[in-house]
Amino acid sequence: GVYWAPANAQISHAGQACVVKEDNISERIYTIREGDRLELQCLVKGHPQPQVRWTKTAGSASDKFQETSIYNETLRIEGIQRVQGGRYYCKADNGVGVAAIKSIRVDVQYLDKPVLTVHQTISDVRGSYYQEKTVFLRCTVNSNPPARFIWKRGNTPIEQSKDTGVDIYEPLYTQGETKVLKLKNLRPKDFANYTCEVTVRNVCDIPESSVTFRLTNATTPPALRLSVNETLVVDPGKDVTLSCEVTAGFPKPTVSWSRYPNPLPRNSLVRNGTLTLRSVTPADSGFYNCTAVNNVGNPAKRNVNLLVRSMGNLTFQITPDSNKDSESIQMGRDLKLSCHVDAQPQDKVNYTWYKNAALVYNSDSLIVLRSDPDMAPGTSSLEIVDMKFRDQATYSCVANFPGSTVPELRVDVNITQSSVTPPILTVPAGGQVVSVREGGSADLVCLVDGKPRPPVLWSRADKDLPMPTGEWAVETRNGRLRLTNVTRDLMGSYRCQTAPYNGLNIKPRQAQVQLNVQYAPVLDPVFQDVRSPNYQFVTLRCLIQKSNPARVASVRWVRNGEPLSSLTPNPQENPQLKFKLDPSNNGTYECRVSNGVGSSTCTFNVSSRPYNAEFYFDTPNPIRIQKVNNYSYNLQWTQREPAATDRIIGYWVNVRTVGRTHQIDKKEPVKGGLMSYTLTDLKIPVSYEIRLAPITTYSTGDYVSRTIQYSEPYIYPRPSDHVCGFEDERICGFSQDRGDKFDWTRQNHLTQNPKRSSNTGPEMDRSGNKEGYYMYIEASRPRVAGDNARLLSPLYNVTAARGPKGSSRHPYCVSFFYHMKGKHIGSLNVWLRVKSIASVGDRVWTLDGNQGPDWIQANINVNPSGPFQVMFEAIRGSGYEGDIAIDDVSVTKGKCKQENSVSNTGTVCISQCYCRVKFIQDTGLGSVCI
Repeated sequence: GVYWAPANAQISHAGQACVVKEDNISERIYTIREGDRLELQCLVKGHPQPQVRWTKTAGSASDKFQETSIYNETLRIEGIQRVQGGRYYCKADNGVGVAAIKSIRVDVQYLDKPVLTVHQTISDVRGSYYQEKTVFLRCTVNSNPPARFIWKRGNTPIEQSKDTGVDIYEPLYTQGETKVLKLKNLRPKDFANYTCEVTVRNVCDIPESSVTFRLTNATTPPALRLSVNETLVVDPGKDVTLSCEVTAGFPKPTVSWSRYPNPLPRNSLVRNGTLTLRSVTPADSGFYNCTAVNNVGNPAKRNVNLLVRSMGNLTFQITPDSNKDSESIQMGRDLKLSCHVDAQPQDKVNYTWYKNAALVYNSDSLIVLRSDPDMAPGTSSLEIVDMKFRDQATYSCVANFPGSTVPELRVDVNITQSSVTPPILTVPAGGQVVSVREGGSADLVCLVDGKPRPPVLWSRADKDLPMPTGEWAVETRNGRLRLTNVTRDLMGSYRCQTAPYNGLNIKPRQAQVQLNVQYAPVLDPVFQDVRSPNYQFVTLRCLIQKSNPARVASVRWVRNGEPLSSLTPNPQENPQLKFKLDPSNNGTYECRVSNGVGSSTCTFNVSSRPYNAEFYFDTPNPIRIQKVNNYSYNLQWTQREPAATDRIIGYWVNVRTVGRTHQIDKKEPVKGGLMSYTLTDLKIPVSYEIRLAPITTYSTGDYVSRTIQYSEPYIYPRPSDHVCGFEDERICGFSQDRGDKFDWTRQNHLTQNPKRSSNTGPEMDRSGNKEGYYMYIEASRPRVAGDNARLLSPLYNVTAARGPKGSSRHPYCVSFFYHMKGKHIGSLNVWLRVKSIASVGDRVWTLDGNQGPDWIQANINVNPSGPFQVMFEAIRGSGYEGDIAIDDVSVTKGKCKQENSVSNTGTVCISQCYCRVKFIQDTGLGSVCI
């Protein structure tokens, strides 16, 4: 048969989980304390062996884990934080069918220290603050799960029902969890110490937390006075002191300084509400915030906008008469000179204009604009009206901060008909296309001429991409753009154009330069494993995907480092090599392709060796117990692509722990065919590393290995007097059936949902122990009527062949307790599944409807014809009050003891009005107990 099995996955947990439970929608929830180590393992089955990938969706906040998937079976997070809570998925995929996905929700639990603030109604603020007024004590905390609050006056808990002077309530629209204590018309006894205690009921061993506030008749909110104006302008290099004086507030407020949007400068010092900045620089400019907090009322805040004077580059523009579309200076027309400096603060810059070193005053022919509306903000212009020969002169623009130590900046412009000419931009001969090898450097050149000569701006022309520096335009003084470490992504057209500043403010001159980046061929495949039978022709193809230049200069084929001169073909677009494979020419073949700029290689590992064997991991119960503390193991595998190479004649099996290797015969395996071999005389409880390699007529394949781990519990269960109470997380080897609609849930009293309905399901396990576990189905949403959950036992009676005295069957007793309380109870069925006979099996017991609030025992006699499993199937009824539970399951050899039983159903009818059991024998429906 073919055993290409699809992937199957389940998640197990380790690390420091507080509890793992199921919620109302049958999802596993892994609860962990913040700061502990999370460890999840994805247990996968399927053949070929699946690959595992972990991903995550956001919990309370996204932490970008979903962008960095983890590709192994174990996920570990050291010191998990609350933002890392959420739903984690493991996806197992082996290329067969649909990938298997399992999820688990990680619930990170935490409890912060609460914050207690005191407030007063706004209408009451006119009088002295807390005399005969209404006061609100607000306690806020961040926690998971929701915290429980206790208010105390002194050491006495406050109970609203016993004190008409207080109200305790939860306000709407608050961040975090909040509980408000309202003191109505303060009484003398209300002036006291108030404590807010918060607790998450010791989940994950998180202790309770508390905060205390002393309320007196002097309690007042904070108030502040600032020592400087809200806007403060200073020179660089100066020391700056900002003081916040507390003018009111009890308890004494705490004063802090912050800066927006950046943090406080490194050289800052905060002491007693005073912020000192040493030797300030323009980088220290920003908004500084002083805040006083004493948890009474709202915090008091004051802001200072600190501006450290600075001036950057001073630029100028010459604008000919724009009304006449002029691009040069002409007598009798208007001309405008503009001057701009990047400064902090911009509006405090003072511009002064000079003509031949003499101060310019406004006149009919010379007009000074302090802020030119046609230019960028902070630009000053000098307009020359109806230019005359006397207006040809040297004009100077000086920018400064009056009374500041910041040095002034000056620019001189000589205005004559011969000193100002429009720019000319050209690309030198042969410079229209610049070729460079990838990784090298390139110079793009645009020559600019004109008076004054403006700078040249470079940008990408044919793509909406920034320059290599990350900027959209790069300024060059001489028109030369230097590019280093050039990559193929930089290939394309570049635009050069004259800048509108430091020259004539006219239509810019433009040109383009093409950058051609040469790189070695890009080949496919980079590496390929080629398998073939001996004495058959093999064709190796090397595909040239990209290359610049595209022309192939040379192609060389190499085997094991030695040139194949006799087989070297002429250069071609996509080289290929064809030859007959034999034991002498197995090896590594390389196709080295060059285009004159560089060379690249296609590598082929050519071999007649067979592919690896692939172990089959889904074998049920592969271990058999033998005499004298020995066991055997049924090793199963399939062969990957068995027809790809020479005929496989057998396998080497090596048991490394004991150092023995021997050959087994397996003739010509087929693809997907499952092979097996029984390893005997293995010692209990030793684990072994098993290595397996295929053998052909000419060669041996690589060894693959797996470890056999002996584990007696539940892998090979034997019917006994052992009762499974589901106390262990492995639930005695029971498993969830894949063919049902949802899963059974393991739960005890402590892990129950506190908001669950009290009208259905057991409170405790069968023994009445709050810590004891049981298995149950949750009938709440999203379950609908008819949904089924199946719980499958381990395989029993594996080694028995025939019963006593030649009988073909052994009798067994299946005993369990069930709990079926609720008005919407569906059905509970018990099936007997005999291996190799039927996939579903025979129903041997069934019960439906409400059976009352008690645990009831059922005993079933079965006579399986071979190895068997017991399956418990619960079917959801018409509503959510339909939880069904089972506990204390046992399978024992021999017939059930008839103690307080009715008929031969083995069911103890605790209350006749609840007992409606249908007992089914091999022959059909049996008697009914009413």
